[in-house]
Amino acid sequence: MTQTISFIGTGMIGSALARLTAAAGYNVVLSNARGPESLASFVAELGPKARAATAEEAADAGDLVIAAVPLGAYKSLPADHLAGKIVIDTTNYYPSARDGHFPDIDAAKLTTSEMIQAYLKNSKVVKALHNLDFHHLFTNARPAGDPERTSLPIAGNDVDAKKKVAEFMNAIGYNAVDIGTLADSWRIEPGTPIYVWPYVPHVPEGLNEADARKWYLEKSGDPLSPAQVKEIVEKTERHFPVGGAPEDLPAIHVALVGEIYKSRQR
Repeated sequence: MTQTISFIGTGMIGSALARLTAAAGYNVVLSNARGPESLASFVAELGPKARAATAEEAADAGDLVIAAVPLGAYKSLPADHLAGKIVIDTTNYYPSARDGHFPDIDAAKLTTSEMIQAYLKNSKVVKALHNLDFHHLFTNARPAGDPERTSLPIAGNDVDAKKKVAEFMNAIGYNAVDIGTLADSWRIEPGTPIYVWPYVPHVPEGLNEADARKWYLEKSGDPLSPAQVKEIVEKTERHFPVGGAPEDLPAIHVALVGEIYKSRQR
């Protein structure tokens, strides 16, 4: 029986993952804050196995549910409808730029995924698919056995839930590397060595703006083996302030995100 993967949030990360999910042959249910009718063109792009729904309907339908909302909007996730579900948490904490501040996270009393797990107390939360920029999340995917296939970290408290998420990741083009529990997920959050930079290309110096962008968009970082991911994560030290900032990301990525936001506001 074909599994159904549901999305709550279809922004840049959610849309990239939805395209990979549809290409892998899953049923796809999409939802966003603007309502099902706003997703008509995207559903048509993804094909006959995709449909739009409310967040509650998407939660009910999914064998796996991908939470792709901004962290500051995490309480928009329909907790009652997600009871008993495996929820893939793709959120990232950007306190000054987008999300506001969460004192317990700022003080490192808990991780962002622990906060979401506490809210979704009857769900099984797995942190995954959050540490690439949206463009390379889509373009870096490779089939099993491809020498350019790369590896991504996952964290969670439930072993079986992590296994199911790893199987899904394998199907859409990535190796999954278990780095521990949600309490350990600070090691893979924004500002850490495994976040974005290993998965994007090093743009050579001396290129003009147009050529630098072309290089960034057409190439990827060197593939990481599971052992390399583990080594990077295990050497990570906790940093303060907690969370990410746009200036920590590749400048081309920040520019692309800005252009997308501007186009949506027209």
